[in-house]
Amino acid sequence: MILDIERCDLNISTNKSSHHTDLFGDDILIVRRGQNFTVTLHLKPGSKEFKQGETKFTLIVETGPLPRKESDTKVSFGLSDSTVDTDWSASAITGPSGNTVSVSINSSPNSPIGLYSLTLDQEGQKTTLGQFVLLYNAWCQRDAVYMPSESKRKEYILGQHGVIYRGTYKRISGTPWNFGQFESGILDICLKILDVNPKFVSDADKDCSGRRNPIYVTRVLSAMINSNDEGGVLVGEWYDFEGGVHPGTWTGSGKILRQWAKSGPVRFGQCWVFAAVACTVSRALGIPCRVVTNFGSAHDTNANLVIENFYDENGEDMSDDSIWNFHVWVDSWMTRPDLGEDFDGWQASDPTPQEKSEGVYCCGPAPLKAIKEGELTRKYDAPFIFAEVNVIDKVQLSNGRMVEFGGSTKSVGRFISTKAVGRDERHDITHQYKYAEGSTEERKVYEKAQHHNKLQKRGEEPGLYLKIKLADSMIVGSDFVVNAILKNNCMDTRTCSFLFFARAVGYNGRKGESCGFTSDKVEVPSGEEKRLSLKLEYSSYGPVITSDRQIKLSAVTVDKQTINFYKAEKVIVLDEPNVEVKLVGDIRVNEPVTAEVTMLNPLPEPLKDCSFSAEGPGLTGGEIIMKKIGSIGPKEEAKASLEFTPTVVGSSVLLVGFDSNKLKNIKTYISVGVKEKAQPVA
Repeated sequence: MILDIERCDLNISTNKSSHHTDLFGDDILIVRRGQNFTVTLHLKPGSKEFKQGETKFTLIVETGPLPRKESDTKVSFGLSDSTVDTDWSASAITGPSGNTVSVSINSSPNSPIGLYSLTLDQEGQKTTLGQFVLLYNAWCQRDAVYMPSESKRKEYILGQHGVIYRGTYKRISGTPWNFGQFESGILDICLKILDVNPKFVSDADKDCSGRRNPIYVTRVLSAMINSNDEGGVLVGEWYDFEGGVHPGTWTGSGKILRQWAKSGPVRFGQCWVFAAVACTVSRALGIPCRVVTNFGSAHDTNANLVIENFYDENGEDMSDDSIWNFHVWVDSWMTRPDLGEDFDGWQASDPTPQEKSEGVYCCGPAPLKAIKEGELTRKYDAPFIFAEVNVIDKVQLSNGRMVEFGGSTKSVGRFISTKAVGRDERHDITHQYKYAEGSTEERKVYEKAQHHNKLQKRGEEPGLYLKIKLADSMIVGSDFVVNAILKNNCMDTRTCSFLFFARAVGYNGRKGESCGFTSDKVEVPSGEEKRLSLKLEYSSYGPVITSDRQIKLSAVTVDKQTINFYKAEKVIVLDEPNVEVKLVGDIRVNEPVTAEVTMLNPLPEPLKDCSFSAEGPGLTGGEIIMKKIGSIGPKEEAKASLEFTPTVVGSSVLLVGFDSNKLKNIKTYISVGVKEKAQPVA
């Protein structure tokens, strides 16, 4: 009995609502695997009726350019009395009018994700019913990305707005970011990223089949978000931004992804941009994902699991290894059947191109449990991520002998941060990556790493202590004083050389020019302190700092009696001026809204090429609104009015930025509640 089908209704709105995909702006059926969706067959007048138990047909779903049954990229299945939740299955009933058939389809929770075609086969007569996109399903207990907490699913899959933490562990600042994973066209671009990756190009069948596994897809994304290997999204650059966009200018992922889809690799990105784009793509595909910042993040160039910072006797860094003031990567949530259930949960991966893994610039996913426990043989790249939170500092004497600096073992892996669930607040997750410094558990992990790579044991605490005290106010443009304090906890007076210097530094640890230096020879009686003051003037640091607005302070002292060296370091992130945002009037859907924005120029010199920008999901149509305002004099206020028209009712976030020749990438954000359009009074 063959049905004469007029058309098929994919019930896009209803299905998307039940599959938590209704936020996608695309007019295509988007469903999550392991869950029922329903399509309606409309029969032509005069067609034979559907009779349950008698009418038979087969459904065929296919994905990829070479769909094959053996690869699970092509599946055929007939009608059953009811669907099952472990495999592709279908059931059908007659609609109320008699001329429709409601077909319920359940996908396998282990299916490859991607764009599928849906075909109906009646005794060899095939009818194309349409296309749909299948995503991972964190709401499905049988899916590898299942996440039991609804509040976490809302944050790590449905959350469109985020906060990325930057600065130093002493002065952590949150930068707003618009992930925009549901903006129109973004999902297509995310699928395109998978379709141009080198593994797909070399073996499309194997790659498409591998997309059932979020471990595989996360590793592909880690390689494809950077362009160091063929076809990736972002070009990394830390020094020369000519011919591209300064990484600090970006405020969201949408523009980057659209530009890549149109014209190839986008210039330029740094770690937080790589991570934010990776988070967007992961969330779009259905993988729970969070952006993570590690303050004091080490880069191990020789794979010995320890960052060995070498200095000369004047405190100058001679290292190949580096410590970034902060580094940003992503954690993705999934099971690890390849390692065992002990390693399920958050997995760290890093799309910033640093070192090659299996011949490709990618890193992870590595289980946080493996990093914390020192299980460094676990896939993927656990040793590199472990090394990012472990460090030893050494000094080379004039005779070539190496000795360790005192008090230097806690400088990395601090205040590991991500946005809190449901709140724009910082959540410290350091305990998920490492045990407390000095604890019994931490010592065991360190010894395990020593055994793994024959490391040296750490040095003992010294009897002299150095620390750096910052000024209360350090806004860019001001002059201020910082102090190095040397305390003698020895039993006798110590004579020491005391050096204190400042230099500009990039967030990735790259040293710039000097902007301050002082020194002294001091005698410090037992139990007393000596202070060395250094005045930092805008006329000295202003011309040499980068847009990161960071200055590295280093204090070094040499105990003349013992020839022991001690060091204290801090990185200043100069405070930026506040951008004030005021929304005028009621905020209603499809009605223009004006944002009045102001910012005081804190510099003792004019700002040129000044502009304000704004964007927000559901507020600015996926575009960045820009208003150029020319030059602003010293200590004068910059002002502008930005107009936008909200298109979605509900809560959103408006990201506002200021840019100029001297002050760049100043950002803030404001929550926006959009109401329904006012109804006319009868």
